[in-house]
Amino acid sequence: MTRSPVTTPPPEADQPAAHFDAPPPGSALGSHYSRCFGCGADHPTGLHLAAVTPDGATVEAEFTVGEAHQGAPMLAHGGVLAAAMDEIIGMSVWLFQRPYVTARLETDYVRPVPVGTTLHLRAWCNGIAGRKAYLEAEGRIGAPDGPVAVRAAALFVQVDMEHFARHGDAAAIAAEHHDFEVNP
Repeated sequence: MTRSPVTTPPPEADQPAAHFDAPPPGSALGSHYSRCFGCGADHPTGLHLAAVTPDGATVEAEFTVGEAHQGAPMLAHGGVLAAAMDEIIGMSVWLFQRPYVTARLETDYVRPVPVGTTLHLRAWCNGIAGRKAYLEAEGRIGAPDGPVAVRAAALFVQVDMEHFARHGDAAAIAAEHHDFEVNP
């Protein structure tokens, strides 16, 4: 993975531990929001990622590239692949039970991904320093141990739920996230 210093954890970064109230190993993770492009079941053209945490430290999901996701004829659009990487990484921070947003996403495209291909996505955290989380992900073709098609490194920044209320739809957030207090 080609990465910048921005997505590399500093030496003082802590090794992350899942929050005591995080989904236990083997659990499915819910969507960020029902109409989220990455994981929402109600988004008509979204990726519909359904993630699980096999071990409480990583997050996995599958994504089948459809015709709506192509860039070049019969090949996945690079931006859609980047969105899938951003989404699986964004789901992995749920293990910490704190809201984060993407600050930087670096993506390496290793091989083309044809329409109809199922990508096996996996994400993990390499360290946390203050409000910053340093994360990585990979997408493999056809199987969890298949050839790597795409890799990503990211910097996520912890925010409070007020961030989403200020910049989004506070009523929708409150309706779907009862665990968080949102004051519009």
